[in-house]
Amino acid sequence: MPWIQLKLNTTGANAEELSDALMEAGAVSITFQDTHDTPVFEPLPGETRLWGDTDVIGLFDAETDMKDVVAILEQHPLLGAGFAHKIEQLEDKDWEREWMDNFHPMRFGERLWICPSWRDIPDENAVNVMLDPGLAFGTGTHPTTSLCLQWLDGLDLNGKTVIDFGCGSGILAIAALKLGGGKGDWH
Repeated sequence: MPWIQLKLNTTGANAEELSDALMEAGAVSITFQDTHDTPVFEPLPGETRLWGDTDVIGLFDAETDMKDVVAILEQHPLLGAGFAHKIEQLEDKDWEREWMDNFHPMRFGERLWICPSWRDIPDENAVNVMLDPGLAFGTGTHPTTSLCLQWLDGLDLNGKTVIDFGCGSGILAIAALKLGGGKGDWH
């Protein structure tokens, strides 16, 4: 199903209020995106931390009359007439698989690679773990998992028993076994 996207740039302090305005104007979903690719660190409990410059993106049904949406938004005190925005038609895609285009093999340490099945193996002589990522756990992209994989790559695991007591795919145990571990388990 095709969509229409309306993007506004604002401050982190105003993002929630403009999100509400977009929803009231008919958006079916809202995304907050960093304008400058600045990291956001773990917020305190109950805190929603956003970037200084935040893009607030509303997604609208393709049949929506965007002139009406803009007219509604122009009434908002943070926006006003002629507010800066960008409207873009989004083509129909298999959104559940779209992210796969940007997932590439990842190297951890000197010899360990995690490779999705739809990509070429970058080094046939390396220790290659073929693992198709899901949308959540077990890909090696989380910083803690990444550091553990790098650490495992530097160990002598020959004949050792390993356990991965995580909550994902068992990637640490699989990598440890591929790196020479004798026995492994994951829970």
